[in-house]
Amino acid sequence: MDPMSRGPEEFNHADDAVGVAGAHTEPAAASHRPPRDKEPATTDFGQRAAGLARTVQLVAGDFLLTVNPVDGSEIENCPPGEIPARPARRDATDRAEYQRAALPPLPPGLMAPTPALLERQEERARLVRLLGRGRSVRLTGPAGSGRSALLDAVAGDCAELAPDGVVRLSGHRRTPTELLHELYATVFQAPRHRPDRATLLDRVHEIGAVVVLDDLEFGGATLEELLLATPECAYALAATPDVQAPHVESHVEEVFLSGLGRNASLELLEQAVDRPLTDEEANWAGDLWFESEGLPLRFVQAGALLRQRDRLRGEVNSLDPYGFPVDEPAEASVFSGEGREGREVPLPTLGEGAAPAALLASRLSEAARATLRFAVALGGEVPHQAHLPALIGDTHADAALGELLDSGLLSPAGSRYRLAAGVLTQLENSGYATDAGELAHTAARHYTWWTGHPSVTPERAAAEADGVLASMSALLPGDEPDHPAAAVELARTAAPVFAASLHWGAWERALRAGSEAARRTGEVAEEAYFHHELGVLALCNGGLDRARAELEASIGLRGALSDKRGTVAGRRALALVEDRSGALLPGGRAPAAAETPVARPEEFQGPAMGAPSAVVTAQLPGAESALITRRDTPVGAAMPKARRTLFGGARRNLVAAGAGALLAAVLGTVVTLGATSGSTGEHPDNDVKQQQRSTGEAGDDGSGASTGPDDPSGGATPGDNKGGPASTGKPGVIPKPGSSGQPVPGTSGSPSTPGATGHPSTGPSTPGGPKSSTPGRPSGSITPTKPTPPDPTPPRSDPPTGTPSTPASSSPGSGGSSPPDPSSKPPPGSTAPTSPTSTARAGSTPPSTSTTPS
Repeated sequence: MDPMSRGPEEFNHADDAVGVAGAHTEPAAASHRPPRDKEPATTDFGQRAAGLARTVQLVAGDFLLTVNPVDGSEIENCPPGEIPARPARRDATDRAEYQRAALPPLPPGLMAPTPALLERQEERARLVRLLGRGRSVRLTGPAGSGRSALLDAVAGDCAELAPDGVVRLSGHRRTPTELLHELYATVFQAPRHRPDRATLLDRVHEIGAVVVLDDLEFGGATLEELLLATPECAYALAATPDVQAPHVESHVEEVFLSGLGRNASLELLEQAVDRPLTDEEANWAGDLWFESEGLPLRFVQAGALLRQRDRLRGEVNSLDPYGFPVDEPAEASVFSGEGREGREVPLPTLGEGAAPAALLASRLSEAARATLRFAVALGGEVPHQAHLPALIGDTHADAALGELLDSGLLSPAGSRYRLAAGVLTQLENSGYATDAGELAHTAARHYTWWTGHPSVTPERAAAEADGVLASMSALLPGDEPDHPAAAVELARTAAPVFAASLHWGAWERALRAGSEAARRTGEVAEEAYFHHELGVLALCNGGLDRARAELEASIGLRGALSDKRGTVAGRRALALVEDRSGALLPGGRAPAAAETPVARPEEFQGPAMGAPSAVVTAQLPGAESALITRRDTPVGAAMPKARRTLFGGARRNLVAAGAGALLAAVLGTVVTLGATSGSTGEHPDNDVKQQQRSTGEAGDDGSGASTGPDDPSGGATPGDNKGGPASTGKPGVIPKPGSSGQPVPGTSGSPSTPGATGHPSTGPSTPGGPKSSTPGRPSGSITPTKPTPPDPTPPRSDPPTGTPSTPASSSPGSGGSSPPDPSSKPPPGSTAPTSPTSTARAGSTPPSTSTTPS
């Protein structure tokens, strides 16, 4: 089937299959379809939509992630019932099956036997001994030195050392976080669950295994992070010398791997050709050993050259990739003289032996050479053998993988194959990269169809992630206008599949490549989708700042396109980011947890309603002081952009409660400042305090005043007016209680005796007036205070023994009030205090004061 055209099996339409099979007999095909009026109008549309839009629900940390390939992934807090339980460990059989599925596939046909491991017994025994002691070791050697073959042998020797067995991982284009997740997935059974960072570290901390990590690409502090996260694991690392060395504190043993000796190299070459070497071949192999410094890969490729030479010479052991004898055409032979005296194929030159890729490829089949061209176009990534027939157009092209492996041009890398070390450069110099752009475009179109097919599981797509990502990267700098558009389509199709497979490293790389391609092509809708997915991914990984930036960019682009559904999905994710970060909500509002105002020490806390009044002292702001109001945003700073958001029911209630509490605090502060804003005098002795009696006695009508033992004036005579309170000069208004001792402009410095006024009270008291709270003292009496701090002892309740002051007025219905004392005379310039009712009505505005002569 053509991979570029979707067949009927994609949508499970049996009638369409009949129609396609018999397309040349259109009336017969149409007869199998029921009449249009007898079938539902949405049957085909529903099946197609289900096949194209595959949504998958995952649990990422404490989030419930719904991968939606249409409008973007949706993320929310995971409900309690959806949180998975603690994962169970895999047994030995499950681990072996899981790792067997991750190995590269075996090609069809007969394969040459694997050569024996030569001159590596000492390194092998040392690695096993160190791993048995729980030590981690790094195997360092140049590319082609046989590191992977040695690790395979060591992994077999350490199968029973650790409780979790041997775990094989590939470090090719992997970060430490990706390796930790792969280690977690190998040991634990956790389908559709990706733990957060804290849970991941807690789980891998319990793993005790021998981890064989090939193709390591990082070291130093990054490697130290991996080692510290898994203290119960012993690592067998393999890296090239150009990779950064581990820290000294890591205590990682270093084992260097050099090339083979001369005799071992010749023995390896004899094993490759399966016969003894001739003297000419032995001398040629000796020169090759000196040139290549004994790298085993060069002798594996040299053995392939000698096998090809034997086939060209017509030897009996010339076999095709399927293991059958090969009949070479006559024009392919080399003749000496006029007649055919035998096939004489010269040995390769020393340069061809050191860089044999071009010569080896020239003697392979056409399908194998086409596979090499695709590998060069994809940066060294070889497509899976199942894709080769569709890419090349040959039904037997899958056999080309066996030819390439037998020639030593490929090497395993995780679950895939790559071009061996140095082969990519050699093929590029030989002209295999001339049509790389078109081949990458063809591969991208094929992968777009394949990853979007309903029969392809996310796990299968993740195994081919390196090839898919390589085709995207090859199309980004393409000169053709349709190449970036093909990269956008491939990223749009493959990214949701990578997300569903929990291969989030490939998911992120696909999103970034797609975003760059969409920016170049000007596809705003696709660029908004990629920004949204990157924001969701960053939120799942804990990067709140990155998530906020990506989601805001996505919301802005979708708002410009009037994409309501995408905008709503982005705003939901952004609200979750703001909720997790605890920062300002859109529009500059504080989050729900910070909206309840907290009382500050410098703010006045007014008394509760209904509580008895206490002594209050306050200070009016002078000319040099200013009223300071705290605000969350500095003056002159740019306010956050106002964005319209929708509050949920719970958050709306919290906002209303916080606003009400804040309003009550502000109103209480304003009322208190107004009540205490006009009561200061010129001297510190002018501070006053107001006290009330709790029980009424004879003569308590709320308008009289007396002096007692608690009065600091000590019963001063009317003529002694030093230190007395300043009058307001306005009948019916008394000074506000609680002066702090600072002079108030417009007030008099002459004292006055409390209760002795020169003017009668204008407000006569009524029989039901307020009672005083202190026995022996009329209600509303005012006594002068000294500049010393207030006495912490409560006022005495005994009746005063001094001369009582005469009330300003007497109410006939006060219940036994004493008559005015005719012997008491008011001092000149004093005023009569008003009743508490008048004072309460005038407390909201500062009274205007006048100066009276002493």
